Amino acid sequence: MTTRDLVLISLFSAIIIALGLLPPITLGFIPVPITAQSLGVMLAGVVLGAKRGTLAVLLTILIAAIGLPVLSGGRGGLSIFTTPTTGFLIGWIAAVFVTGTLSEKFVHRGQSALAQGVGFFIASLIGGVVVLYAFGITYLALVVGLGFEKAFMGSLLFIPGDALKAVLAALAGRAVMAGYPLLPQRA
Repeated sequence: MTTRDLVLISLFSAIIIALGLLPPITLGFIPVPITAQSLGVMLAGVVLGAKRGTLAVLLTILIAAIGLPVLSGGRGGLSIFTTPTTGFLIGWIAAVFVTGTLSEKFVHRGQSALAQGVGFFIASLIGGVVVLYAFGITYLALVVGLGFEKAFMGSLLFIPGDALKAVLAALAGRAVMAGYPLLPQRA
């Protein structure tokens, strides 16, 4: 792990935290709000890759767990692990890892811009939406007690916004790959 790696991990943790400053949007019928922080998770995966992206998310969760109010809505402390959003928070770890792994596997510098963008989008969609929702819905169903059907149906309204976040992450990933060739390879 180089100094540059540590700086990038810290930078993307800060980006995830900064996205938490945007106020959450609550829908009322499901206890999980819409937040922008999942965009930061997708960005960390596509730009940093699996290893460094996962470390950035773990750093963010650690900062929140020790009590700093860095999660959307100003939440922090160990109580973040006792709320209906806990499944999604834990899912961030798997989501960034899958997004980063898929990005590393399917997106390369020699590809066309379109192929890179599509690769980043698919990686963000699978990791940042499918994997994240698998954790969040399972937690809502089993721990919160909503049941799978209600948790799944309630989560459907989040998909268009998260698909848009995947597009933004893909565009940003492509821009970073094209504009910063000196950025170390995703690792």
